[in-house]
Amino acid sequence: MNYFELFDLPVCLQVDKNILPKKYFELQKKYHPDFFSQASEDEQAEVLEKSSDINKAFKIFQNPDLTLKYVLQLKGLLEEEEKYQLPPDFLMEMMELNEELNENSINAIKAIENEAYSAVKQIIETYNDATANTADLLKVKEYYFKKKYLQRILDRIND
Repeated sequence: MNYFELFDLPVCLQVDKNILPKKYFELQKKYHPDFFSQASEDEQAEVLEKSSDINKAFKIFQNPDLTLKYVLQLKGLLEEEEKYQLPPDFLMEMMELNEELNENSINAIKAIENEAYSAVKQIIETYNDATANTADLLKVKEYYFKKKYLQRILDRIND
C-alpha cells in the first residue's frame, strides 16, 4: 500500500493542505497503538507499523519537495541517492553564480528557481495520475533536481 492509498487520496504532486490534517487525525485515531493494548502481539505490531507509516506519509505530504520525490519514486522514475545529470546550460549558470556568491545571489537563485518552476507549474498543479505521462514526470524530475541544487547553494550562503 502506498501513502496515497493509506490516506485515501488520489496520487498527486500537491497534496491539499486543508484535507491533510483531517485525514491524518482520522488515521491516527483509528490506528493509535494505545487503542490496541488488549490486542494480540501480531495485531499490536501491525498497528505500530501502520501508525509509523501514517507519520511518515504525513511528513512527506507536508513537504512539497518530498511529495514530488515520493511520486517520482512511486512511478519508478527516481532512485534513492540517484546521480542525476542536470543540463549543461544550467550547470554553467550555476558555476557562474557560484563564482560570485554573495548576499545578492539569494535573489538570483530565487529567480532561477521561479523560472524552473514555471516550466512545470501546470504539470504539478493539475497533475492527474490517470492521464499523466512519463515525459511530464521527467520534466518534474529535472525541476526536482534543479531545486535541490539551488537549495544546496542557498544553504552554503546561509552558513
